[in-house]
Amino acid sequence: MTHFLDIHKTDPGDLRSILDQSNKMKTARAGRPKGAPDDEAPLDGHIVALIFEKPSTRTRVSFDVGVRQMGGQTLVLTGAEMQLGHGETIADTARVLSRYVDLIMIRTFEEEALLELAEHATVPVINGLTNRSHPCQIMADIMTFEEHRGPIAGKRVVWCGDGNNVFASFAHAAGQLGFDLVFSGPETLDPEPAVMDFAAGAGRPIRIERDPNRAVEGADLVVTDTWISMHDSQTAKERRHNQLRPYQVNAELMRHASTNALFMHCLPAHRGEEATNEVMDGPNSVIFDEAENRLHAQKAVMRWCLGL
Repeated sequence: MTHFLDIHKTDPGDLRSILDQSNKMKTARAGRPKGAPDDEAPLDGHIVALIFEKPSTRTRVSFDVGVRQMGGQTLVLTGAEMQLGHGETIADTARVLSRYVDLIMIRTFEEEALLELAEHATVPVINGLTNRSHPCQIMADIMTFEEHRGPIAGKRVVWCGDGNNVFASFAHAAGQLGFDLVFSGPETLDPEPAVMDFAAGAGRPIRIERDPNRAVEGADLVVTDTWISMHDSQTAKERRHNQLRPYQVNAELMRHASTNALFMHCLPAHRGEEATNEVMDGPNSVIFDEAENRLHAQKAVMRWCLGL
């Protein structure tokens, strides 16, 4: 079974094939109405279950539109509409859904739920996000960087902020695709050791630099993410703001990076917190290209999972 569970669990050659397919599919759609089907319609006759235990805008819309453009149908399920791991075991849910659909995408909290679903499903499972990783987002980010600056191998990527799930997938990608990654954030929010160990073991050890101005020197790409989760308490939000305020991406910080350094944020953003409007709307920002490319990258991931 060909699942897409994490970047570090996917062969580097397959990652490159997915990226190549993403670019081909995007090019083929140039100028078409959003609802127009792809020429090939590779998902004709296929049904894709989209499970959302966490709320979503980009993941939900991009997967739903992508399936439709490829000629398939979607079945969107939320945590309130099903009994995933509560009234029914995840294993049984996986077995049942596999009788109805051809592919499952899940956006959930705990990684264990994703892994158990994949273990017992007899159709491919795609990780739409967990608390530990966000591989679809990083495939879109790599695609976006390479559209603007060419191959990412050997380039310098700097992350400012929290060593969260999005950073984890960037670290996995650094090891698999051969670019340098710098983490700049408070020690209390450092990445998980397992993430650091994977990158180091793949020959791309992650450098930690507490001074954000020094961290971004020579950067080809500067990346940040929201400082807070929608589920954080008010006390946790205030504590995070106090820790992360020195790592805001603003015009002064970007002046320390390479003159052509790109800026990315996976969105949604709290403008004026993790990044300023001046940076987000500036000439080096590619945040909306990045958001669009979720569609194209995920279409290629679905095709890869199904061997189409």
